[in-house]
Parts: sequence; structure tokens; C-alpha cells
Amino acid sequence: MSVQAALPTGSEKSARIAATVAGSAAGLRAAPPTSGTRRRFARWWKRRRTEPGATEWSKEWEPLAWIGGVFLVFYFLPLGSARFDGAVTEALELTKWYAREHVLLCLVPAFFIAGGISVFLDQRAVLKYLGPKAPKTLAYGVASVSGTLLAVCSCTVLPLFGGIYANGAGLGPASAFLYAGPAINVLAIVLTANVLGVEIGIARAVGAVGFALVLGLLMHLLFRKDETERAAHWAVGPEDDDRGRPLWQAAVFLAAMVGILVFANWGAPETEAGPWYVLYALKWKLTAASALMLAWALVRWMGMGLTEVGAVVAVVALLSLVFPHEPLIPFGAGTVAFSLLASTRGGEVGAWFDASWGFAKQIFPLLFAGILIAGLLLGRPGHEGLIPSAWVADAVGGNTPQANLFAAVAGAFMYFATLTEVPILQGLMGSGMGDGPALTLLLAGPALSLPSILVIRSFIGIRKTMAFLVLVVVMATTAGMLYGALI
Repeated sequence: MSVQAALPTGSEKSARIAATVAGSAAGLRAAPPTSGTRRRFARWWKRRRTEPGATEWSKEWEPLAWIGGVFLVFYFLPLGSARFDGAVTEALELTKWYAREHVLLCLVPAFFIAGGISVFLDQRAVLKYLGPKAPKTLAYGVASVSGTLLAVCSCTVLPLFGGIYANGAGLGPASAFLYAGPAINVLAIVLTANVLGVEIGIARAVGAVGFALVLGLLMHLLFRKDETERAAHWAVGPEDDDRGRPLWQAAVFLAAMVGILVFANWGAPETEAGPWYVLYALKWKLTAASALMLAWALVRWMGMGLTEVGAVVAVVALLSLVFPHEPLIPFGAGTVAFSLLASTRGGEVGAWFDASWGFAKQIFPLLFAGILIAGLLLGRPGHEGLIPSAWVADAVGGNTPQANLFAAVAGAFMYFATLTEVPILQGLMGSGMGDGPALTLLLAGPALSLPSILVIRSFIGIRKTMAFLVLVVVMATTAGMLYGALI
């Protein structure tokens, strides 16, 4: 064979080159540059990470993520957009309204009631009526009808829930109380029947009581292992906890504070006639009577001096005469003066203030953060946030499963002050909202809100909070679909 014949031709060279390139590409696909490169990088990273003085990113990634997230939010902040600017205004307006209308009259008395439950109420009494081992009929019966006495919203009930749960109440009865407190409001149910119709008013009343019972029982069953451990914990301790105070004294003391909470927040009825309007007309006199009963209990049973309590009463009375049409001024002054006195004392009164202040520190930041977010997303009644109200109205038309589910989820995250859900629903129903989604919103809305969800999580943890939320949404959706099918 000649040398020339042994040499490859041009076409053969091209074929070999092509085969070599194809083989290399196939090799790259089959075995990415991996092993060696990755090992070298891992050795380099480990060496750099373990050098003396090197930043430990395993510990620092979380603050870096927060800083980066906040930076990106403000970097891309859509200032100048009419909807965004309006939503920010709505968030601030809603928070301002809540601060003016609910903090002093609702939350502050609720904090003191919660602190009083944890300090003055014998734990054995809580365990007897609401504890994990209490008779189910008694425990759930007491918890599920509690809302008939408390005209409170989903946020005001939180300190009371925290007080009874921290004092030994079982998760089931405490959950029933948490739902029933804002949901079973006699005045709200009467207003619902008058404005939206007798059928939906009755359905709301029956559904709210039934929901409280079923919700409590399901929460107990879902977390019965935790409840068994909790019952074993509370089985020891309270037996030796004898404060030497009869239960009736604690009941009178707490009843006085509940009277302040209920009467100070009594809303105006639709008409200026009937027993509801009589109570509304007398609300501040009844509030004052409850406050005097509390002052008497503080002097008679709690060891506070007649002079100091009398001084607070005198200041409140004087300011009531000077500002007869501004009841918040004497109410606020009395609250501040009493808080200063209680915070400088020891014993039971000092412990009461410390417990109340503890609830305030735990709840206030989460509550206001939630209200700001709710206002930013959904705005106030009659005003829009980032989510257009037309979307909500379109999503809840008819009686489809989707409409009821949307109404339940929206209601669970929206914030409704006491009695405001009725005019809101009246407007939505006028825009085409179905009867089923309307009942769904009534059953899910007043009992939950984004602010209350954040606070509930701090009391019972994320798992139990998510279970509570899902149960409310599912039951409200089911009830709405059944009601819509029957009407």
C-alpha cells in the first residue's frame, strides 16, 4: 500500500473531526464537568468558610434574606401608582380608625379581664368548667354560648382566649369560646335578621352555635394527644393552689370588668325605640356603675386603699362633668390613672397588672401589623385596597362551590368590627352576592381575621392555628352551599 493511500482524504478527515466533536459533546452530556470541579469548589469553599474570622453564613443567611427582601420591596415600591397610593392610605386610615374606636374601649378592658382571669380566678374553677377533663356537655355548653354576653370582635376576644387557655382551659372548649365570642352576638344576629332577612338571621344564629360546638370537638380530636399531655400537666399543681378567695368574689370582680367592656362598646340600634335603644341610651351610666362595682371590689377584696381608688373615681367624675359629650376623655384618664397605681403595687394587684401588660405586649404588635396588611389589601368598607372590590363582588355571585369557598377565605382574612359585617354584606348582596356566600361570610368573617390569626398562632402554635382556620373555612363553605341550595 502506498503512503498516499494510507493518508486520510479530506472527507475522511471531516468525518473523523465530526465524530470526535460529537463524541465530546455526548461525553459532556453524559458526564458533566462535575466531579472534579465540584470537589475542588467544595474544598475551596470549606477552606474559606473555616478560616479564622470568616463569616458563618449558616447563621447569617436569615438576616441577609430579611435585609435583601426589605431592600427589594422598597427598591421596586410602586409609588405614584394611584391604586398603591390609595391602598397605603386605606391601610393607615383603617389602623387609625381601629386605634380610635377599639383600642381604648375594647382591647384595654379585654387585657385587664385576661390578666384578672390568670391571677384572680382559681385555676381549679377553670379546670372544673373548661378544663381538658371537664364534662364535655358543661365545657362546650359554657364556651359555645359565651358570645351572647360579649359583643366583641375577632381581635377583642383574643386576650380573653389567651387568659382562659393559659389558665388551664382545654383546647376544645377554648377554641369553641374563641369562635363563639365574636360570632354569637345577640345584637348582631338581630340586626342581621332585620336588615338581611329573618331566614339568614336564624341561619346565622343556629350555624354559629353549632359551629362553636363542632369546631371545639374537632380541635380536641385532632390534637387529643397534646390534650392528654396537657391534662396530665394540669392534673398536678392547681390542687395546691389555694388563693383563699371564694369563687363568687372572683366572679363579681370579673363581671364588673365584663360590664365595662360590654356597655362601653354597646352600638346604636337601627331605630330609636325598644330595649336595645334603652340600653344604648344608658350605656355610659351602666359603664360607670360597672366601674364603681370594680372599684368597690378592689378596695374590699384586693387590698387597694380607699384614698387612692377614690382619687381615681373623683378624677373620672370631674372629667365627666367637664367633658359631658366626650366620654373617651374620662375613660382614658381613669384607665391611665389606675394603671399607674396598679403598676407600682405588689401583691395580687401588681401581678394582675403584670399579667395584663404581658398580654398587651404579646398581642399589640401582631394585631396592628395584621390590620395594616388587611387595610393595604382590602381597604375599609366602601373603599378599595390593592384588591379591587369588584373582584370580590364578582367572585361571590351565585351559589357555586367556588363562590362559597372564596367568601369563606375572604371572610377569614378580612377584618370586621362588631356589627359592621351587616352593612358590608348588604352592599355586596346588592351587587349580586348569592345567599349562600352571604351566610358563609357571616359565619367565617366575624370570628376570624388576619390580625387575629397572627395572634392566635402566638398562643397555640402554627399547626393548631392552621387547623382552626381550615375548619372554619370548610364548615362555613359547606353551610353556605347547603343554605343556598335550600333557599
